[in-house]
Amino acid sequence: MPRRAVPALPALPAVPAGLARLQAGLARLLVALAPLLPAHAQADGGIAAGFTEAEIATILSHGPWPPEPRRDPTNRLSGDPDAIALGRELFFDPGLSRDGRISCASCHDPAKGFTDGLPRGQGLARHDRNTQALLDLSLQRWFGWDGGADSLWAASIRPMLSPIEMGADAASAAARLGERPELAGRLASWPPHEAPASDEARLVYAGKAIAAWLETLVSPRTPFDEFRDALARGDEAAMRAYPAPALRGLKLFTGRGNCSVCHAGPAFSNGEFHDIGRPFLVERGRIDPGRHAGIRRLKTDPYNLTGRWNDQPPAGGSADASLRTRTVALQHRNWGEWKTPTLRGLPATGPYTHDGSLATLRDMVRHYSELDLDRLHADGEALLKPLKLSDAQIDDLVAFLESLGAPVGRTAAAKAGDEQGQEKKE
Repeated sequence: MPRRAVPALPALPAVPAGLARLQAGLARLLVALAPLLPAHAQADGGIAAGFTEAEIATILSHGPWPPEPRRDPTNRLSGDPDAIALGRELFFDPGLSRDGRISCASCHDPAKGFTDGLPRGQGLARHDRNTQALLDLSLQRWFGWDGGADSLWAASIRPMLSPIEMGADAASAAARLGERPELAGRLASWPPHEAPASDEARLVYAGKAIAAWLETLVSPRTPFDEFRDALARGDEAAMRAYPAPALRGLKLFTGRGNCSVCHAGPAFSNGEFHDIGRPFLVERGRIDPGRHAGIRRLKTDPYNLTGRWNDQPPAGGSADASLRTRTVALQHRNWGEWKTPTLRGLPATGPYTHDGSLATLRDMVRHYSELDLDRLHADGEALLKPLKLSDAQIDDLVAFLESLGAPVGRTAAAKAGDEQGQEKKE
């Protein structure tokens, strides 16, 4: 790939040695800054010339978007239109909580990117962790900051039963479902694991219906997606619509920052767990072990995929969704690890990290710029190094992240809010 042309300095007449050295220094500076110059200034190959072949391949790997719809083989209600409609209703129903005041939407507000805008979630009591967004969940294989659930439907059951979130139990959830006559036919026709359908079977039914709706929430296309697709087809005019600061940030993201190793693929997440040097002290005398605790919880969860509520017929090899649950092993290195979140929709979901301790995108980028390697555990994250970014480079990376959240068209969150508002009017 040809190198980008560097703006030439004008020819100068004979000058004193000191000024000649200054001219040579300025030339070297322009060469050093060439990778960060706005792509619009590139003269020898268009915008794509500002990226290496490896960086272009990485950019293309973050699409196309949106993904093809997926069904969960462990949830017989996945993709069922009636179950999806029911799941949306249950998501906004405070009657599933112990005191009748808290619904799933109380913490996962569509108007706030399906978060609550708080450092740590607030249900019946204050949570130790930040509330995660709910878009693009069908692409994930572990759920929660610590991966304590191995299916979306198990992750939907957990907050209903959690004493600090909704505080219900199987009996109260079943009673709430029984109060709704329109559900009677669906409950009767759903093949129960035992007859007659138990309170627990009805609880699982509710969790699977909610999961069926959550699977449909897909983040919208963004300016980055428009740029990525234009790059794929070599459309220079369309590529130039992408803001220059975001383009420079993308160069840092795919190049020097090496961010795509963990924030990989179309969802900008590898779905795995990493220690990024954030503290795990919740308060004086109490810690949150992260993935280490999540694996322990997963193994004892009665709704995990090794149990009787998994709807997938027997399957072999990688087609068996329970394989990852049966084979995951608790290791010391899991201490202080947290799931890599998607970067899509990020600007709407602050504050950031598992404990909400970073208020803004700039704070988050600065964390990686000034990373304290001593905070990583001994076997560490070898890929992580302090980026030592300038203020201008931090601005550029923030501009790139913002380009992953500025929608092209209506967002799933806005549509969900509109639907709920219309339902209340009716």
